[in-house]
Amino acid sequence: MIKVSDTAKKKVIELMSDDGFNTTTDFVRVGVKSGGCSGLSYDLKFDKEQKVDDKVFEDNGVKIIVDKKSFLYLIGTTLEYSGGLNGAGFVFNNPNANRTCGCGESFSL
Repeated sequence: MIKVSDTAKKKVIELMSDDGFNTTTDFVRVGVKSGGCSGLSYDLKFDKEQKVDDKVFEDNGVKIIVDKKSFLYLIGTTLEYSGGLNGAGFVFNNPNANRTCGCGESFSL
């Protein structure tokens, strides 16, 4: 399961609405792809369609879908939003990551 913090929820709702997505029926698609300075990087986008092998979660009123391959890397992750001095953006607190890069956008296991 992927958890969503209160600050991330507010930002997700704001951005989904701005992009024409319906927060009650559409999804946040979270995934992992090769790349980044630590080997793997996070991928987050909005989606209207669920695919056959997707895992579906809902936490804090946000519907999340994760493809089957990415799911193993993301178990127990919390999606947060930071508006700090180092730049605003979503932050993945992933207990499975052994190493992360300085910006927090990539990781390795």
